[in-house]
Amino acid sequence: MPTELFNNGEHICVAFRDLVAQEAVQANQFLIFDSNHAALLDPGGELTYTDLYLGIAAYMNVKELDYVVASHQDPDIVASLNKWLVGTKAKMVVPQLWERFIPHFTRPGKLKGRIITVPDEGTNLQLGGIQLKALPAHFLHAEGNFQFYDPKSRILFSGDMGANLCPPEQLDQPARKLSEVLPYMEAFHRRYMNSNKVCRFWANMVAQLDIQMLVPQHGRALTGKAIGEFINWISNLQCGIDLMTQDNYRIP
Repeated sequence: MPTELFNNGEHICVAFRDLVAQEAVQANQFLIFDSNHAALLDPGGELTYTDLYLGIAAYMNVKELDYVVASHQDPDIVASLNKWLVGTKAKMVVPQLWERFIPHFTRPGKLKGRIITVPDEGTNLQLGGIQLKALPAHFLHAEGNFQFYDPKSRILFSGDMGANLCPPEQLDQPARKLSEVLPYMEAFHRRYMNSNKVCRFWANMVAQLDIQMLVPQHGRALTGKAIGEFINWISNLQCGIDLMTQDNYRIP
């Protein structure tokens, strides 16, 4: 079932968390709706498409989506892109770095006039009465990666940063203390985040934002004290190439 993260009557943010079957990693999809304009963030693949389409239809005419947004190129992010091209009038928003790879999800010529690329430095997407901020999150974990900040709801849609592979029954319970989700996120971040250097750069950037909720692509949202605790924790985390030694590069 969809969960409303924010709703003031004109501006709505909705999370879809239960659309992936057990054989695949759990993934969240998000709808941001403002003044009759809407963006779908990280729609996922074949496993999510039909139920996600029906869920969005409860809020709007799905064909009128303004944007389908992909933070990076992974299949759990955007493998269903071809279906959204057919089923909507939306522009596909993708990192500029992955522009030449995205056509592998569809047929030749299908993206003509339908794609918006996000440069490495990020951009602002006009969505109704707001500007949705595409924030650089390179190497966290993808080489060309973006997160999205909604200034109206003050939600940071943080992609894989903050991901926690928690039990399904906890998905709709925002964590108010980092300790509630740390056991489900530490190993993931040590493996998937590139290095402490880029984690610190990210932490310095997002610390400037007014974040009321940090919502990753996998697992529970963070609110209240948990947000600052997470930013502090990740800025000190040794991860990715920090942990590599010659022992990790041996001929088997």
